[in-house]
Amino acid sequence: MCAVSKRNKNGRGMDETCPCGSGAARDSCCGPYLDGDAVAPTAETLMRSRYSAFVEGHREYLLRTWAEETRPEVLDLDSGQRWLGLSIRATSAGGMADDVGEVEFVARSRVEGRGQRLHERSRFRRVNGQWFYVDGTFPGKRPA
Repeated sequence: MCAVSKRNKNGRGMDETCPCGSGAARDSCCGPYLDGDAVAPTAETLMRSRYSAFVEGHREYLLRTWAEETRPEVLDLDSGQRWLGLSIRATSAGGMADDVGEVEFVARSRVEGRGQRLHERSRFRRVNGQWFYVDGTFPGKRPA
């Protein structure tokens, strides 16, 4: 007997695990945000969906969810970077009743065989019901 896999509108398996590390299926987690069918309801949800966008190479989503005053004109993604996992360390505000929030996370990746670790405390702002990434600081990193 041949197994048939259901596919979403982007050709991905509907039971495919979401890259954000939630353990949920992509289509019931970050998928609707990445596919433009919904907006993230919290700062942490936006953070997770942005990580998933890096994993899947969704440059347009990353730019669309970046605050205008800090958004780069061009965003180059490293096609050789393999994302390995996301860990949320802490959140501050950023809930459904808030207009600002912070999410501290660690994202692991590998580039040219070398492991990398991005530890960031990101700031988010909600405008007209939509969350945007503003900027971030890097805990433990010494100023230059």
